[in-house]
Amino acid sequence: MKAVGYLEPQTIDQASALIDIQLDTPTATGRDLLVKIHAISVNPVDTKVRSGAKPDAGQHKILGWDAVGEVVATGDQAQLFNIGDLVWYAGDITRTGSNAEFQLVDERIVGAKPSSLSNVEAAAMPLTGITAWELLFDRLDFTPLLDGQAGASSNAPQARLLIIGAAGGVGSILTQLAAKLTNAIVIGTASREQSQRWVKELGADHVINHHQPLVPQLNALGIEDVSHVISLTHTEQHYDQLVEALAPQGKLALIDDPQGGLDVMKLKLKSLSLHWELMFTRSMFNTWDMQKQHELLTQLAQLIDKGVIKTTLGEHYGTINAENLKRAHAHIESNQAVGKIVLEGF
Repeated sequence: MKAVGYLEPQTIDQASALIDIQLDTPTATGRDLLVKIHAISVNPVDTKVRSGAKPDAGQHKILGWDAVGEVVATGDQAQLFNIGDLVWYAGDITRTGSNAEFQLVDERIVGAKPSSLSNVEAAAMPLTGITAWELLFDRLDFTPLLDGQAGASSNAPQARLLIIGAAGGVGSILTQLAAKLTNAIVIGTASREQSQRWVKELGADHVINHHQPLVPQLNALGIEDVSHVISLTHTEQHYDQLVEALAPQGKLALIDDPQGGLDVMKLKLKSLSLHWELMFTRSMFNTWDMQKQHELLTQLAQLIDKGVIKTTLGEHYGTINAENLKRAHAHIESNQAVGKIVLEGF
C-alpha cells in the first residue's frame, strides 16, 4: 500500500522530512477494523511527533490522527461495524497513523461518518471533536443539553467560559459545542480580524484579543470574572492572567505543553482546579471506558446531521502525498491556520 512517513525527525523544510513509501497492507484481528482511507486532516500533534519522535531502527513512522474511510475487513472480535461501513475516527497515537491507503484501528474509538458531510468535511473533525467533547463534558463536567432540553435550575451564577485560541482546530469545534450544548456565556480569543470573525460565526457570545490584557477586555464586556477557562495554546504566556480572570473555585483546563511548566501554587488561594485533556489517553491505556469515544463520535455525527454543528474544514490541500503533507505541516507550524487542513485519499 502507499503511505507517507519518515525515518528521522527533521524540520519540515528538509527534503526527507516526509517521503512517499510503499508498505505491506496490514491484517485485521481482534477488535480491529481495516479501513481504506478516503480523507484525512492534519493536526498540530502531527508536526510535534514528526519533529521529535524517532522511529524504530529501519522503520518508517506513519503519522495521521484523523481519518474518514470505508471498512474493508474486520477482526474476529469486532462487533460494532460491518464491511462497507463509512467511518470516522482519530485513532491511537501508539499505532500506525492514517497517512496511508489502509489503516488498522480499534472499533471502540470509531464512529459512523456523518451522512450529511463529504469525506473531506468529515475528516476535519474527529480529533478536535473528541478533544473538545472530553474537555467540556468529561474534564469540566458540563452536561450536554441535547434535544432542546433546558439546563437544570440553580442558584449558581451562569457559567462563563473563556476559550484561549478559539479559532484553531480544537477551538473551532469547542466554541460550537459550548455555544449549542451548554448555557454558558462563551468568550473566545482570536487576534486577527479573519479569525475573530470566524469565532463569532461559530457562536461565541464575545471575542477578545489574547495579545492584549484579558481582564480589562472582559470587564469592558461587563464580565467581572469567568468560571471556566479552556486554554488551547501558549498557556504559559497567559497563565497569570487566567488565574486573575478565574472566579474563586473556578476550573482551568488545557491541552498544550506549557514551556517551563506551571506554578500550581498560584491556584491555591482561589481553590482553582487544573484539568488536563489528551484525547489519546483512553486508547493508550486501554481504559475501561475506551468505548466512550465511539459513543461521543456517534453523538457528534447526529448533531452534525441535524445541522446543530458544522464542519470546521478550513483548507483542502489535495491528495495525500509527501509534498502536500509537507505544505500542510508548514502551514500549521506558521500558527496561521484557521479551521482544519484536509487531504483526500491516494
